[in-house]
Amino acid sequence: MTPFAYRAVDPRGRIVRGRLDAAGPADLELRLARLDLELLDGRPTRQPALPWQRPAPRRELINFCFHLEQFLQAGVPIIDSLADLRDSIETPRFRAAVAAITTAIEGGDSLSQALERHPRIFDGVFCSLIRAGEQAGQLPAVLRALSAALKRDDELAAFTRRIAIYPAIVAVVIAAAIGVALIHVVPELARLFHTAGQPLPLQTRLLIGLSDFIRGYGWLLAGAALGGLAAFRHALARRPGWRRRHDALLLRLPLVGEVRRKLILARFTGLFALMYRSGIPIVDALRVAEDVVGNAALKDGLQQVGRGIERGLRLSEAFRAVDLFPPLVTRMLRVGEHTGALDNALANVSYFYERDVREAIERLQASVEPALTVILGLILLAVMSAVMLPIYDIVTRLKI
Repeated sequence: MTPFAYRAVDPRGRIVRGRLDAAGPADLELRLARLDLELLDGRPTRQPALPWQRPAPRRELINFCFHLEQFLQAGVPIIDSLADLRDSIETPRFRAAVAAITTAIEGGDSLSQALERHPRIFDGVFCSLIRAGEQAGQLPAVLRALSAALKRDDELAAFTRRIAIYPAIVAVVIAAAIGVALIHVVPELARLFHTAGQPLPLQTRLLIGLSDFIRGYGWLLAGAALGGLAAFRHALARRPGWRRRHDALLLRLPLVGEVRRKLILARFTGLFALMYRSGIPIVDALRVAEDVVGNAALKDGLQQVGRGIERGLRLSEAFRAVDLFPPLVTRMLRVGEHTGALDNALANVSYFYERDVREAIERLQASVEPALTVILGLILLAVMSAVMLPIYDIVTRLKI
């Protein structure tokens, strides 16, 4: 597939410009026709793959799984199912991807092979589960399970965002207020104090010195901070050892680290149970799940588990040999091995962790708000004391 930049006409006669992957100009014209667009001209181009872009939101994937599962359950052929689904999609990139998937299936690809052509939309776990569903003849059931797993991920992400929004807003407001005070208010007060010609308290001198530093070197300090952050992110991306230590440190942070660990383990155990239930071998499921955890330290731990299983260890023994996984995981794995219901045991672990994450986030949210109020009060008290004490001295020394 080659990315093309095209110019086309929609049914209303309006000019539409965009980008679309196609095998050639003829394939590009066919794909645009499926989108009710008439090609005017197109040329190959190279679009940089930006890792922070999200071509398909999670909710689009949920709708994709739900509608495709409903169509297939009703006996509608997959080509017709995808065509009907394509017409109901609002996101342009996802709609173009579904059109390309439909064309690939018409060309002889299976659904999993067509999905693998779009790795930025459908990750390795998604494609592996679809392939397992095709091989087992249980594609609607796999799509239903995928939709449920994506819904759980979306709920957990919403809980995580909830705890971050309030502190972020308060931090921005505090930083803006202090910045305005240091740049505009404190210099005027400093001139008043110097005119009075009286000694200033220590906190006032510190406040004036901080104001002078911010006014003189603020842009340099901001540039150094941004440069340091960019260098740090570059080092994490280029040095796997640094990345592992950084991610391991994140898991050891007080309060937040434990919530992060439970959030990652909840997603991993849920997806691992889904892959095991779909018939994917354990070692293959572990390899696919390595990229799902989003933490280099836990990814390294999963690789150690995979090597242990290849050496002949049972799953629970391989997990117990890695210190990163808590006793709950190994205990439930051992129960699942003894009962022959490993997927149910993993699903129970995922449920427990999801519940713990929700409760922990609610507790953090309840404690963060008063803590931020206290911090804001202390900052305002320090600034007000540094400003009001000299003013009080000037007023008391005035001769009436």
